[in-house]
Amino acid sequence: MAQKKPPVRGKKRNSHTAAGILFALPWIIGFLAFSLYPIVMSVYYSLTDFNMFQAPKFVGLENYTALFQDEKFYKSLWNTMYMTVLGTPLSLLVGLLMALLLNQKVRGMPFFRTLFYLPSVVPLVASSMLWLWILNPQYGLLNQMLQKLGLYQPNWLTDPDFTKPALLIMGVWGVGGIMIIFLAALQDVPRSLYEAAEIDGAGTLKKFVHITLPGISPVIFFQLIMGVINNFQYFTQAYLMIGSSTGGGLNVVSGGAENSLLFYALYLYQNAFNLFKMGKASAMAWILFLIVALVTFVIFKTQDRWVSYGDD
Repeated sequence: MAQKKPPVRGKKRNSHTAAGILFALPWIIGFLAFSLYPIVMSVYYSLTDFNMFQAPKFVGLENYTALFQDEKFYKSLWNTMYMTVLGTPLSLLVGLLMALLLNQKVRGMPFFRTLFYLPSVVPLVASSMLWLWILNPQYGLLNQMLQKLGLYQPNWLTDPDFTKPALLIMGVWGVGGIMIIFLAALQDVPRSLYEAAEIDGAGTLKKFVHITLPGISPVIFFQLIMGVINNFQYFTQAYLMIGSSTGGGLNVVSGGAENSLLFYALYLYQNAFNLFKMGKASAMAWILFLIVALVTFVIFKTQDRWVSYGDD
């Protein structure tokens, strides 16, 4: 009696699965080697005393307890919360206002859109160096303008009362990416809703509050989440500002004037690569992860109250 041949369809399915795994193998290897392995090891290192030159020594939760007794830890957390709570809504507000302006039907609008978007194309380090020159208290362009207007000229780089506001100004200059996303969302709001509101006698403000904001609320939600996550990792601008105020000493363990620029990610970097306290830095990284996860969870839980999807 002749043997039955296995189904051809099953062979094809297995061959397709094998081919798919083979093509995905480079990504899988990269993920395991450069993402999953560092994540797992950071959990282990957070429980050890490790300086990269000696074998890790298990110390349990000592790194975490030491952080909660560290004044600089709380200072860095406060500075980061300051930038997140003020910088995120400020960037969203400026980006939305710019998008509203660039959504008008006027001649030459493509030129203006390109002009407003250009600052976000400039690399972050280059734009930060430019702003450090603008904010220079002696020959900076901003203080020269304030002097001509007869206003107070702050020491933006070293005065602890003005260092973080200076970073907020720098951040507002580079909201082109936020602006573009808002502009796309504004153009996706149905024109028929505005026409119906105009027939009912609604003014500009009512149309903005009752049509525009609900229509772009999912985009606002997305921008809010991304802004919060990015600001909790605030690093580059403060790092460069500290280097500028210390005469280029970027490797100095410092937080600027009265630690006003000691952001969480910067303090983590200093512990890891200046003081070689890898265990403490890993513990800081996991605490930051938990904080960001908690804040993101709270924002997600509140979206039902103010985010409108589809026909809501």
